[in-house]
This record gives sequence, structure tokens and C-alpha cells, in this order.
Amino acid sequence: MRKYSGIANPTKERMYELIRQPVITEKATLVSEFNQVCFQVPLDACKPEIRAAVEFLFKVKVTAVNTLLTKGKIKRFRGRIGRRVDTKKAVVTLAEGNSIDVTTGV
Repeated sequence: MRKYSGIANPTKERMYELIRQPVITEKATLVSEFNQVCFQVPLDACKPEIRAAVEFLFKVKVTAVNTLLTKGKIKRFRGRIGRRVDTKKAVVTLAEGNSIDVTTGV
């Protein structure tokens, strides 16, 4: 994994790569009541980069970014062992009065 250098100035290409897709689940819909949005991000993304990307792409003010890493499960298919991919999610808390409509594109 990439070490965080303390500088959160990703390039435009990196910003578009950081926000892969919104996570639309029952739990992600419930946190929208608290002005939070959930996105899937790359495994090497850090919190300041995610904050800069969301603020740039959606023109909103971000107050907090929480990340969680989900390890891939080991599954069996026809006797062979396989492994699902690891995923990383970012729960972004928006400032009061800001909102993101996840049904529309960037």
C-alpha cells in the first residue's frame, strides 16, 4: 500500500479514479438521514484524498471521512477454493445544507 505523504492534492485523473461508485444498500440509505454518503474507493485511497475528490467532483463541503476495509471471503466453487476481492468504502459526512444525489452521474 501507498504511504500517506501528508499532502492531499490529487490530480484530476486521480480524483475521478478515487470515487468509483456509490454504495446503495439498506444501511447506506439509512445513514443518508445523517447527511452522509457512502462510496466505494480504491484500497490505496487515504482520507484527505477522498475529501478533496468529493469536494471537487460534487462541489460540496465535507466535514468528516470514515473508511472501512472489508476483507474478501474465502469461497468454494466445485471443490476449488477461491477468494473474493477486498473492498474499501468511504462514508463521507457532508456539511449542513449540502447534499449529493447518488442517482445522477458526475
